[in-house]
Amino acid sequence: MPTREVVPPAVDVPGGAPRTLPEPAPVILLVEDDAGDALLVEELVADAGSSMTLTWARSMQDAEQQLADGLDPDCVLLDLHLPDVRGLEAVARVQAHTATAAVVVLTGLAEQSTGLAAVAAGAQDYLVKGRVEAELFARAIHYAIQRKQAEQAAAALQASQIRAQENARLERGLLPKPMLASAGQVRVAARYRPGRAQSVLGGDFYDVVQTDDGTIHVLIGDVSGHGPDEAALGVGLRIAWRTLVISGATGDEQLQLLERVLVAERTSAEVFATLTSIELDPDRRHMRVMRAGHPGMILHRRGGADLLEVEGGPALGLLPGEATWPVVEHRLDAGTGIVLFTDGLFEVRTGERERLGEQGLLELAREASDLAPEEFVDLLVSRAGELAEDHGGLGDDVAVIHVRWALPDGSDA
Repeated sequence: MPTREVVPPAVDVPGGAPRTLPEPAPVILLVEDDAGDALLVEELVADAGSSMTLTWARSMQDAEQQLADGLDPDCVLLDLHLPDVRGLEAVARVQAHTATAAVVVLTGLAEQSTGLAAVAAGAQDYLVKGRVEAELFARAIHYAIQRKQAEQAAAALQASQIRAQENARLERGLLPKPMLASAGQVRVAARYRPGRAQSVLGGDFYDVVQTDDGTIHVLIGDVSGHGPDEAALGVGLRIAWRTLVISGATGDEQLQLLERVLVAERTSAEVFATLTSIELDPDRRHMRVMRAGHPGMILHRRGGADLLEVEGGPALGLLPGEATWPVVEHRLDAGTGIVLFTDGLFEVRTGERERLGEQGLLELAREASDLAPEEFVDLLVSRAGELAEDHGGLGDDVAVIHVRWALPDGSDA
């Protein structure tokens, strides 16, 4: 039986030429070695009055070859007694070659229990040979296709829920709550926005820890690449950094140990991470900065903003065991906030060949400099997104953290 399209009869339309009523035309693959049974199926399709395309395969090998050659059926009518496979193995073989087609098993009168077992094994329905009328046949095929589509939709929903749960776990690891010894001393405003094209968090991370001596330690970092492996590596680096800070590791030693963690945990030698780690002295006037291939920072004060890019070293993982990172001292004016960010915030496209850039970001910061930290950070992210809206939006992950000693009156103003 060659591939054949069976269409419903023409319908006379008053005042016009006969036409065929439009109906869905499912593609049916019949896997049946008996020519007589195949002919009965062809007659059922013709008598059903429903447009279907019917293709016949005489064996499982023939069916698998047609599927491999590009046949994409909506439904597979499957005999369980084929010359090259028998029983439920036939169902598994079909499912291995097409994940989207409904499977309807053809059984004999005495094999209804086998049909039920096939449904339990993943088939959508079963039909008894010689006991099916054309109308019931067509209805069974359409219902089987609908059930398969419903199962796929349910599976997709479950996968989406699992991804959402995984994102939530990664978010807790990448973006923790600040670990502050004294409430009210420090104001922290942090934001994270995943790239537009991503379904999971990327490798951007940040953290804030206050040690017993009152020093505030701040971290921001970015693992190269996107996906769950990079996110997991970001979580590992963030947790390792917090552990090192609590245990008293500072300066160049801190970054050397973080690099050892990265090299041990990364999935390939091409993976690296940029980061900036700072320490804010309890005197509220000095900070120490270590920069490993990461962008600069913005110093935000009421009525103004400046870009600060201190001397640094290479990104972690580029020169394992060979790199060094200087510790740079910087004096802070009263009320100055330190704004750390990842490159997704300023590498957005604002034109066919233009990017926002760090200077463009600085201009946005100066326009928003009168705002309190929370509003200031929100405006930076939203304005960058608006400027890039016609050119891909925020295509990369964006992490921003604003840290500042509380003002004497305890306000954010």
